[in-house]
Amino acid sequence: MNQPLAERLRPKTLDDYLSQQHLIGQNGALRQQIKQGMIPSMIFWGPPGVGKTTLANIIANESGRPFYTLSAISSGVKDVREVIEKAKKGEGLFTTKNPILFIDEIHRFSKSQQDSLLGAVEKGWVTLIGATTENPSFEVISALLSRCQVYILKPFSKEDLIALLERAMKEDKIISAKNVKLKETEALLRLSGGDARKLLNIFELVVTSEEENTEITNDLVLSKVQQNTVLYDKAGEQHYDIISAFIKSIRGSDPNAAVYWLARMIEGGEDVKFIARRLLILASEDIGNANPTALVIANNCFQAVNTIGYPESRIILSQCVTYLATSPKSNASYMAINEAQSLVKKTGNLSVPLAIRNAPTKLMKDIGYGKDYQYAHNYENNFVEAEFMPDEIKNTTLYNPGNNQRENAQREFLRKRWKKKYGY
Repeated sequence: MNQPLAERLRPKTLDDYLSQQHLIGQNGALRQQIKQGMIPSMIFWGPPGVGKTTLANIIANESGRPFYTLSAISSGVKDVREVIEKAKKGEGLFTTKNPILFIDEIHRFSKSQQDSLLGAVEKGWVTLIGATTENPSFEVISALLSRCQVYILKPFSKEDLIALLERAMKEDKIISAKNVKLKETEALLRLSGGDARKLLNIFELVVTSEEENTEITNDLVLSKVQQNTVLYDKAGEQHYDIISAFIKSIRGSDPNAAVYWLARMIEGGEDVKFIARRLLILASEDIGNANPTALVIANNCFQAVNTIGYPESRIILSQCVTYLATSPKSNASYMAINEAQSLVKKTGNLSVPLAIRNAPTKLMKDIGYGKDYQYAHNYENNFVEAEFMPDEIKNTTLYNPGNNQRENAQREFLRKRWKKKYGY
């Protein structure tokens, strides 16, 4: 059986590797480390089909190291320990260079599975290369993350993907024998969503189903590839456009548009945790103290969808989205911290007023630390008229919270708007 085109074209050396020039170009950090033979444990973070596995293989080949590979989907702690034991014993196969252990989709490893790697990485029995499509800050335990370098692999550019197609037509025996002409590429690029592996698979399907000397056009590609799922490029422009529309619909208090864009992301296979994280941010940035419960709902949503996963988490997301969209809005907290940070950068390290300084020693008390401090709980309504800002910026207003009257007016306005637009 023939290997898939993506496998046949898999590069074997750094010079054959397309893209990621910031890592493997002539001055790239990884190229220099490979040349010097100093290869740290590392995490490759990037979308599907950008060459994470390929790059790991190349590093092993060019550094002359034994190479083990595990998939976090099908491997457990037992498999990890078996590889580590082989690395420790050598089993007559290893040189003085420690082996590379490549773990695909390392974000799927549980905490205990990731813990099982710590000792081997710390002692240098293996050099770990993990691949993940998820943000390692959220998905990799801090102890393991601190022992690894994180390298971000960027999506393929349009030029890179076209170069890959041209390489296939020139270098692959099966494709080149067809002598096809690449007239149009838009459909191929759109359907692949920036995933090089998917691009080559689609291209092979189209080319091998046609006679020799065929022109590859957009219409031909679309006629051959039955795309029943919603097109949604999780790593490209459409990803950012749709999440932007989603956030702005909630901010604009339109639950119908918000749940529509939510459905677009769900049908496109967006990571449930990515959606939930954005809702957490929005609950504070755009709703804030106008409805403090919004942050509680969003946080509970994040915890729940992490526990449940697809498909049922769509219901939880919908509940949270419609709740946030119908909440009164305030960006006062968001604007306050922006203003405060800007003020700090402008004014520098202003002195803390003596009255509110901590005075743990007699000397500090003698020189005035904490003198004349008024304890708020000793006053009516637990409030005291005092200045807590540095003298240079006293009476500065950073937080403008609005009031209940404004929030009630917002709710009434939204009810009237929805009744007029949607009939409820």
